[in-house]
Amino acid sequence: MTLVVAGERSGVGKTTVTLALLASLIRRSLQTQSFKVGPDYIDPMFHQRVTGKACRNLDPVLTSESYVQQCFARHVQGSDYALIEGVMGLFDGATGRKDWSTAHIARLLALPVLLVLDCSRLSRSSCRDRPRLPIL
Repeated sequence: MTLVVAGERSGVGKTTVTLALLASLIRRSLQTQSFKVGPDYIDPMFHQRVTGKACRNLDPVLTSESYVQQCFARHVQGSDYALIEGVMGLFDGATGRKDWSTAHIARLLALPVLLVLDCSRLSRSSCRDRPRLPIL
């Protein structure tokens, strides 16, 4: 199984969630390969520390869409699970002409997305158990 871990924005906890998932899979002795969208080198070092395997970057800006697909296909072989950590927010990098976003990578590889949200400042308006309003 493969999953793209994306966020609503930078600093929301994508790396923390990704590392927790990677550690859980490794603890279960599952063959796990990690990937990072973009030219990042810090998060891939954390991934490698957890998995013991080199994390691969998927960057359509510095390479190409076909390279991203080939790189993913090559390095996911033999893995039980693969996790791709996105860059910034899910749609950051999408412009009128080009789309270099995490959403684009997920579409390009036909993968589901786990969206990490920072709910620390949400009010009752987003809660399931909010009081019912009378219908007028």
